[in-house]
Amino acid sequence: MPVEQCVADDETRLREQLVSLILRNAPLMLALRAASQLGLESWAIGAGAIRSLVWDHLHGFTLPTPVSDWDFIYYDATSSQLCDELSVKQYLQKSCPEFQWDVVNQATVHWWLSKQNGLAMPPFTSLEDGIASWPETATCVAVSLDHAGNVTIISPLGLADLFDMHVRFNLRCASVDAYRQRIVSKRFDQIWPRLKITQA
Repeated sequence: MPVEQCVADDETRLREQLVSLILRNAPLMLALRAASQLGLESWAIGAGAIRSLVWDHLHGFTLPTPVSDWDFIYYDATSSQLCDELSVKQYLQKSCPEFQWDVVNQATVHWWLSKQNGLAMPPFTSLEDGIASWPETATCVAVSLDHAGNVTIISPLGLADLFDMHVRFNLRCASVDAYRQRIVSKRFDQIWPRLKITQA
């Protein structure tokens, strides 16, 4: 069997496994259903909520690791960033007050990233483009519900690193410093001791 076919088969298997984990996770499904009611064309919940779900499962944890904030992202190049992000966050906070929400429009986040990194960054062209820029490859995963209510996985860099528990710098990310700071602040190795962490 060609290598490309093996990789594709592995990715399909991992996607099916992730969908199964999501469907069995009541808090995440509650959050997804609430978010779907916003009626946005391009949106997802990603990063920590998905990463923790998978790594908790692979570590055999019986109690879930608390998610400090739920990352809700969307893509709308026509919107006013402040007003729309604020209204979306208020809706989600009202719908799921037990969660702490972080809302970011990926169509305009390059303004903030350019200021933070001190380098001019071009705007992202899609939701997937924004997800592909997150600091660790294993974190570049988000999920949403399609119009029929089915779970949709968005993983522009694939799912291998997430399920291999391999934490490494994403070369598409503008800031190595951000990656290094996250390794320390997120306490990855303390929470999930079986992780393989590659220093950048």
